[in-house]
Amino acid sequence: MDVIHGYDHVPRNGRGAVLAVGNFDGVHRGHQMLLAKAREIAKPLKASAGVLAFEPHPRTLFQPERPHFRLTTITQRIALFKKFGMDLTVVLPFDRKLADLTAEAFIERVLVAGLGIKHAVIGYDFHFGKGRGGSPTSLVAAGKEMGFGVTVIEPVAEGGEVVSSSAVRAELAQGDVGGATALLGHTWRVAGEVKGGHHRGTGMGYPTTNIGLSPGTALAHGIYAVCVHVGDKVYAGAAYLGTRPTFDNGDAVLETFLLDFDGNLYGKTIELEFIGFIRGDRKFDDTDALVAQMDKDVARAREILRRGRKV
Repeated sequence: MDVIHGYDHVPRNGRGAVLAVGNFDGVHRGHQMLLAKAREIAKPLKASAGVLAFEPHPRTLFQPERPHFRLTTITQRIALFKKFGMDLTVVLPFDRKLADLTAEAFIERVLVAGLGIKHAVIGYDFHFGKGRGGSPTSLVAAGKEMGFGVTVIEPVAEGGEVVSSSAVRAELAQGDVGGATALLGHTWRVAGEVKGGHHRGTGMGYPTTNIGLSPGTALAHGIYAVCVHVGDKVYAGAAYLGTRPTFDNGDAVLETFLLDFDGNLYGKTIELEFIGFIRGDRKFDDTDALVAQMDKDVARAREILRRGRKV
């Protein structure tokens, strides 16, 4: 899959495509409907099926003081676009210059002059341009005038709930990674470089790998069954997110015990795939009580992962 950054000097293979347009945070089941429709439309047109995605999320520009819970990095989104069969991704830097374009200017400069799109696929709630002045209705009208097609995808529901990035965040905020998986259509993952910790886990017989979470990540504190991706290898794991109330109740940390691993991961980038929630965070009377519970947590993680046949 080709990846193009920006809309100036777009190479030939980036022009004349059928593009699904949006933020695509999470690349959830609703987003996947847009991707599938773009592929369907592109085939008879003998055009590339692609994605036009904004980076960073507009809230980062408009509300920099409020860290935004991003479900996926741009790297993860690109990997998912490729997984779902897209031919190219156009990454549009969302900066003040782009934000100040009117809806009309966005259509004329970005979609038509820059990318020469044949067709745009958007969600029912897609708004664009300065002050969110552009809407699905206005884009359809502009397409008729300027010679490109527009398809608007209606909301996708799961169990009576509209699938959205906000709904996924709400599930994760409750620790319901199973509910998040149902909305996403794939498991939720976080990645990071392994950092040094306090080595308390090592002293208790449970050495952990520690990675940081992006600001704004609002995952419920507790213990999770996870798959740990290290390069091409996958290990079973039990991850802890919390403030370590038994010890210091400090800043939240994400620590993971790899169940069947003996090695040093410091400085390596790993990815945690969240499979199931085990229990919430809580304070224990002493270290012995904590270790006894950790024994149960690890056994439960093994059971969840074995039942899900993830490792």
